[in-house]
Amino acid sequence: MGTTAGQQLRALFYVLSPGESSFRTLEEVPDYVEKSIPFFIAFIVLEFAVSWVQQHKLPGRINDGISSLSLGILSRLPDVLFRSVDLVSYIYVWNNYKLFELPWDSPWTWYLTFLGVDFAYYWFHRISHEVNILWAAHQVHHSSEDYNLFTALRQSFLQRYTSWMFNLPMALFIPPSVFAVHLQFNLLYQFWIHTEVVTNIGPLEWILNTPSHHRVHHGRNPYCIDKNYGGTLIIWDRIFGTFEAEDAKVVYGLTHPVNSFEPILLQLRPLAHIWNTFWATPGFWNKLSVIFKGPGWGPGKPRLGLPEEIPVVTGNEVPFNPSVPAYLNCYAVVHFAVIMELYIDLLATVTTLSQENILLRIGIIILSLTSFGFLMENRPKARILEIIRCSVFLGVYKLGYLRNQLSLLDYAYEALLLYHQVLLVSHDYFSPYHMNSNIGY
Repeated sequence: MGTTAGQQLRALFYVLSPGESSFRTLEEVPDYVEKSIPFFIAFIVLEFAVSWVQQHKLPGRINDGISSLSLGILSRLPDVLFRSVDLVSYIYVWNNYKLFELPWDSPWTWYLTFLGVDFAYYWFHRISHEVNILWAAHQVHHSSEDYNLFTALRQSFLQRYTSWMFNLPMALFIPPSVFAVHLQFNLLYQFWIHTEVVTNIGPLEWILNTPSHHRVHHGRNPYCIDKNYGGTLIIWDRIFGTFEAEDAKVVYGLTHPVNSFEPILLQLRPLAHIWNTFWATPGFWNKLSVIFKGPGWGPGKPRLGLPEEIPVVTGNEVPFNPSVPAYLNCYAVVHFAVIMELYIDLLATVTTLSQENILLRIGIIILSLTSFGFLMENRPKARILEIIRCSVFLGVYKLGYLRNQLSLLDYAYEALLLYHQVLLVSHDYFSPYHMNSNIGY
């Protein structure tokens, strides 16, 4: 079922009425998240413009923005191959164990589901901060040292495999079609609160999760740690004692920064840390505690660790920002745009593509995003990996697997890839002269 542009825009702020967003079957439910991509882009551009007017500076950096978008793309790739585990598990419980069925077209069902999904999200989110193995998946979203709308798209592809269980009680009585709508709305609402250009929205701060409340959640200041878990509503934090108002200037990111823009490393390194800590920790029960207690836990410490061990924030912290020449930033932006177009085309045409073509496109996307991360970190092997990526992309493209419907764009892609491949091979492209010609990005 289609949605108008106005409805899609209002879906971002959770202001569609029950009559506009209630559906009899799951098949009728629109993919609100996919349809929101143009609005994501528009609001990011608007945020940059407002930030420049208000503060005469941009709200983020190219390297961190590309990293956030890369992680967002990676998090959605499993949906290309499989149905969402949230929906699969929910439908299974609904089909086999439901106690009774609330009417799908009742406003009371709609509002009850709104509260139920947000309540479940609060507890999932809170436990994701308090259980180390779940934090290993969720920490990706907190790894940015910037706070802007790009950060909202910085998601984990592992998190979906832990969040589904918190929604299952609703499957005993709420139809899947109603649940699927609110699962998307709850996610979409959290996009706009990742910004510094909105300061305070008055009395609504008492009820709703807002940019101010969520800035606290993303802070690494000691007063910010493990606070403000709400998705759409902040009332759960007020009820359960996890609310904290914004006070001192928030410094964003992890208490122990990862210092990387490479998306696969950002996803998997915390798991490697748990693995190493598990084997280095003596005692069976201590080993289990490494997995199921808080990320700050250690033998002899409380479940969530010691507050005094949280690193002190001075306000002079410098974000991870390797020196990269301006032209290389431009190169990464242009090539990322090509991969972004490939990703959007994959979402739009997945039902018409062969399994071989889908897997090939996913492989190219992952290789490309990894290579961009290497470039943004100015790693020694970045040139080699980028030459390999361009060669693979161009080869697959020439074989006809990535043809765009616009023939003019076909030629532009081919010329662009050939041109940059020649530049990458040349010694001048990564010469010391170029690498020292940074212009403040």
